[in-house]
Amino acid sequence: MSDWSLEYQGFDPKQEPLREALCTLGNGYFATRGAAAESRAGDVHYPGTYIAGCYNRLKSKIPGHVVEKESLVNAPNWLPLEFRTADEPWFDPQAFELLEYRQELNLRQGVLTRLVRFRDARGRHTRVVQRRFVSMADPHIAALETTFVAENWSGRLIVRSALDGRVENTNVKRYLPLDNNHLAPVEEAAADDYSIYLQVETSHSHIRIAEAARTRLFINGEPRDVERRLIREPGYIAQEFSIDLAPDAPVTVEKVAAVFNSKDHAVSEPGLEACQRVERADAFDQLLEQHVLAWDHLWRRCRLDMQDNERSALVLNLHVFHLLQTTSENTVGLDVSVPARGLHGEGYRGHIFWDEIFICPFLNFRFPEITRSILLYRYRRLPEAQWAAKHAGYEGAMFPWQSGSNGREETDDLRINPLSGHWIRDHSYVQRHIGIALVFNVWHYYQVTGDIEFLSSYGAELILEIARFWSSIATYNRSLDRYEICGVMGPDEFHDAYPGKDEHGLDNNSYTNVMASWVLCRAMDILEIIPEWQSEALRDRLGLKRSELDRWDDVSRKLRVVINDDGIISQFEGYDQLEEFDWHAYRRKYGNIQRLDRILEAEGDTPNRYKASKQADVLMLFYLLSADELREVFARLNYPFEYETIPRNVEYYLARTSHGSTLSRVVHSWVLSRSQRGRSWELFKEALESDISDIQGGTTQEGIHLGAMAGTVDILQRCYTGIDARGDRLWINPCLPVDLKQLSFDIRYRGHWLTIQVDQESLKISSRPGTSSAINMGFRNEEFELAPGEGKDFKL
Repeated sequence: MSDWSLEYQGFDPKQEPLREALCTLGNGYFATRGAAAESRAGDVHYPGTYIAGCYNRLKSKIPGHVVEKESLVNAPNWLPLEFRTADEPWFDPQAFELLEYRQELNLRQGVLTRLVRFRDARGRHTRVVQRRFVSMADPHIAALETTFVAENWSGRLIVRSALDGRVENTNVKRYLPLDNNHLAPVEEAAADDYSIYLQVETSHSHIRIAEAARTRLFINGEPRDVERRLIREPGYIAQEFSIDLAPDAPVTVEKVAAVFNSKDHAVSEPGLEACQRVERADAFDQLLEQHVLAWDHLWRRCRLDMQDNERSALVLNLHVFHLLQTTSENTVGLDVSVPARGLHGEGYRGHIFWDEIFICPFLNFRFPEITRSILLYRYRRLPEAQWAAKHAGYEGAMFPWQSGSNGREETDDLRINPLSGHWIRDHSYVQRHIGIALVFNVWHYYQVTGDIEFLSSYGAELILEIARFWSSIATYNRSLDRYEICGVMGPDEFHDAYPGKDEHGLDNNSYTNVMASWVLCRAMDILEIIPEWQSEALRDRLGLKRSELDRWDDVSRKLRVVINDDGIISQFEGYDQLEEFDWHAYRRKYGNIQRLDRILEAEGDTPNRYKASKQADVLMLFYLLSADELREVFARLNYPFEYETIPRNVEYYLARTSHGSTLSRVVHSWVLSRSQRGRSWELFKEALESDISDIQGGTTQEGIHLGAMAGTVDILQRCYTGIDARGDRLWINPCLPVDLKQLSFDIRYRGHWLTIQVDQESLKISSRPGTSSAINMGFRNEEFELAPGEGKDFKL
């Protein structure tokens, strides 16, 4: 194992689902799980392929209800390449004696390699080597190369290369009681002597997905023509042919596939495009060379060198790898955002939550054009968010907690608890703080890029309409002379109601209220930042009057925050009245209690009764805002904010959190980075293991946790370096954990490529030569300018 190679030795059926998720290959347009090419969906394997933005709705009957779910669709499987000898069954690693089985994911090149040596019932030894990639150079191309060697025998090998559209969405077991058949066959045919073609259509959204595959045979590097038998049935097409193998004489089968859909740009008809693309495609080696070059350019921009152990470096590279496979330069211009589980599985049905708040900071400093594209996904759905607010009795824009194709609320009305088998009401849609995440992302994108054009044309309108929502949802309590926000949920997610109450939602969630004040302030700032004529035009178009701005100012100063006498910021009003939870007893009884909500529901109880959180809630304030920013917000609200506020609240809530979300350790590591560097580093290391070790016990096979992956990278990029883009200035104030000896990476800030090098004793900042204007920077309390080609050194 190296910094760039994820390796697995031996075949382990229990580990295959996890390995397939972690070995997914993608390019930002589509991705394919790392399943064996001959495998079929079942308990061991799941060869899923997912196209960004390809959603479909289905209605299903459950006892007493009809539910409608929208899901990211499992597209036709382009991989199938089965093989067998003339007198043996099709190869299955569980049915043959394996002499050797090794799988390697090369992160630097984006290539998955599998080596299999097996012995059949007649004692014949066969070696199979497969390489595959999903092209980063051409977003519609994928390729698979399979080399067969008969080690101690000669005879006939039969190969079947197929496109399979008879797939369903069955990756997540708890979704199986619902209808999962999204695709209807349209057409399957032979495109030419070497190529086959398949087209399907989603049942509700009517998206046509077309795939074509060209399969060619090579012996000693020379192409060979063989007679092929066409196998065709609705939703499936294959070519089957025979090869004569001689001892130790390699024979290679090359499969190049093209994937298109009817939402693609510059496409006449997806089937025609797919057939043309495979017909014109280069051979495997040439395509691979182009793909590796594209990855090389990506890694140059994403370099992040740390002096620690080999495994940490590997996992960080793996996290960046999967980020770029889900959202890359190929994503720019598509009407898509970032599914919480990437394009790696069907967890959360491929929906988009608030994970952008963890993902965009990494992209802002490396690929701001991707952040811009992600934000435009939200802007295009502004009318739906405005309608949702109006329908709920509010003003402005109320964005959904779960988003998919058109921006409507996709949160389930009912969800099943896999421990109890009960269908229970899902109230998580009242996590209105999703709008806060969107404002945060727009604001910080602007702070890093200075993209005033985007801010004026799109971002300002998003911020103003979200601010308008927060102003309208806040109600004035005359007796307190405070505004309150009632009936919402915070990021915690364990608490959705007060104990014994039928009404769902909670009052005065501190994270929500403090950040709502911050949003209102940013909205007022925006009107001063964008050019005056655009500000006036925008106010006119939105009907934004002076009286409304006065209310924003008033609400931003008077939102209620419940702070207890001991200085603890109450997660929500009434939190301090809840019972303490017996963490020790439940850990002794159940072991893993990360999903405490499911355990308690199965016992007939509810976490609503306890001071127990799934993940960071109040502590999200310290994650998103610096101490100086928080001090400003609390002063505006006329609440005390002392030096001990942060460490006191961190200790209090860390002791009452189950870490039921992979995001939780990321946030806790961040907020401990200054006060307890050793503990921060421990939590950072645990967060690194979230997916590669599947610490949640089986969830990674449903798709990786992209927010947590991005969060770990961002801890190194911004947290331990103290990088903060604020007030038209890039601040930096490193504070490395003792175990992190050295850190070096490149970031992009307002037209400059900066190299940051930091160790325990020194900081070096240098800007590459260029034509951009000098930028304003700050180191601790020292402010300075940095021109292209200049550098600065500091002692720590």
